[in-house]
Amino acid sequence: MTRDRLALDPHPRAADPEVGRWLAALEEARRDTLQVLAEIPPRAIDREPDDHGDTLGTVLYHVALIEADWVFTDVLDREADIPDELFPYDDRLEDGTLTPISYDTFEQHLDRLARVRSMVLDALRPISAVDFHRVRSGVDVDVTAAWAVFHLIDHEVEHRVRISALRDAFRD
Repeated sequence: MTRDRLALDPHPRAADPEVGRWLAALEEARRDTLQVLAEIPPRAIDREPDDHGDTLGTVLYHVALIEADWVFTDVLDREADIPDELFPYDDRLEDGTLTPISYDTFEQHLDRLARVRSMVLDALRPISAVDFHRVRSGVDVDVTAAWAVFHLIDHEVEHRVRISALRDAFRD
């Protein structure tokens, strides 16, 4: 019998073990999301669900954009580091709903998620625990990197509920 090992070992190459554990938690949340996505046929990316809610493509775009925005805009004050080609559309329409995203392939959405995650890990791995907990004063919010990473984990899990519902709706 194989025994599972459930632990949050620091992310490789993280400068500080505490930061590394938070990054490992962020990666664990993504692994779970990718497992759900692996069960969805790629042709379902832009299919309109019966509940008239957001499509899978719209949700995936939103998850990636929010991750990039929190880390590079609110935490690091490096908004210019977010590649324009990854996010040609605003996150929301004027009425507050998510901007509908169509015509990107399943693979393009997965690539966007991977590219943003790689950028986030590269940006956060070198920081110290002290800097991770330092409050940064932004235009609209005061935030720590620790809170932003916590929020990104929570945000992804919340949207995984929608992704799981779409998986169930579009099973072959």
